[in-house]
Amino acid sequence: MSDHTTIPSSSKGITRRQFSATAATGALLTTAAAGLPLRKARAATPLKLGILLPRSGHLALIGQACQRGADVGLAMLKEMGYSVEFMNADTESNPDVGRTQAEKLIREGANMLMGAFDSATTLAIAGVAEQKGVPLVVNIAAEPKLTEQGFKYTFRNFPSAGMLGKGGLLLYKDMFAAAGVTPKTAVLLHVNDSFGMGMLNGINALMPKLDLPFQIVETIAYDPKARDLSIEVAKAKAAKADFVMTVTRLNDAILLVREMVKQQVETMGITSPGSPGMYDKQFLKALGKYAEFCSVNIPWFDPKQEMAAQLQQRFEKAHPDESCDLNVGFTFEAVLIAADAHKRAGSNDPAALTEALRATNIAKRVMIGGAIKFEANGQNMNLRSAVVQNLNGKPTVVLPAESAEAKFVFPMPPFKSRG
Repeated sequence: MSDHTTIPSSSKGITRRQFSATAATGALLTTAAAGLPLRKARAATPLKLGILLPRSGHLALIGQACQRGADVGLAMLKEMGYSVEFMNADTESNPDVGRTQAEKLIREGANMLMGAFDSATTLAIAGVAEQKGVPLVVNIAAEPKLTEQGFKYTFRNFPSAGMLGKGGLLLYKDMFAAAGVTPKTAVLLHVNDSFGMGMLNGINALMPKLDLPFQIVETIAYDPKARDLSIEVAKAKAAKADFVMTVTRLNDAILLVREMVKQQVETMGITSPGSPGMYDKQFLKALGKYAEFCSVNIPWFDPKQEMAAQLQQRFEKAHPDESCDLNVGFTFEAVLIAADAHKRAGSNDPAALTEALRATNIAKRVMIGGAIKFEANGQNMNLRSAVVQNLNGKPTVVLPAESAEAKFVFPMPPFKSRG
């Protein structure tokens, strides 16, 4: 056999360009036949991302905020060269509905899932992802079990309850040092759902180990769906602690502070070691001057990241009356993680997407912390909390010092003096 290429007689009329194109096609087919990944040689079809969020039910306001983060970020991601299509589903703030919706999205062609804010619902969805072999990117959910019980398809870019608790509690030393005031006692009010109990367990385990200057003298649990917290607030008032610690959701945070104002609870401050609610614009709108000075130790936007400023500008233009907070930021990053894995995988195959997720390394992001990377258990450990205090009607970073936009106010002015 001759070593040179011979053009068949039936092809004598083709041009050199046509011959080159034909040869290239043959080479590509040969590569595929040799067992090499053909998906690397061509652009993948858009990633079908199943987004599961509580758009109705008692967590609806936060779920809708998360959805806005995904929607506003989509245009940014397309400009960055990513190709994603959303398949949206409402979990109705119900784990059973979340499980059913996840199964439905996968049947309808979702290549990857993202969600779901609520820890219990996210855990139910993770079970579906594990059963179906479809990767799940967690935008927000602190339940420790998500990365502690051996799931192979779950990837979380959000702190576990233990991480939230430790990061938030450690910041209390910095807060009191910055304020020049050290309280001795606290009362803890917390929701009794999966998230709240996880936070409580973390706080109880960490308090003796962190050498904090105060003690929790009373712990009070309540239902996040409660419509009356007068008994719980009365009990907190009777404890006569120096300040109030909270683990809340949005609706109950509004109810809680409103009741504290009504009962004129005298306290040096209302602060959370890491929970949603008090930084939300709906909280600020509902309580006005009484929302001022409440603070949360929470992962937050990194003012030093260009992508963070871009996302905030676009969000505020699209939704001037809504909060651009961690719900927006972490949901955007979850979509970014999914899109980045899809682009690197060059495929919509769940196994290829899962492999790409394991190799994630995203330095340019929007939240405070190092590069987004996942440990073997699917947890991103490069996350950090900030102290975010409501000042002049806006959640404001007051610590760490290198990111601070204002000084931490503590003790806060009494409710009765705010006129």
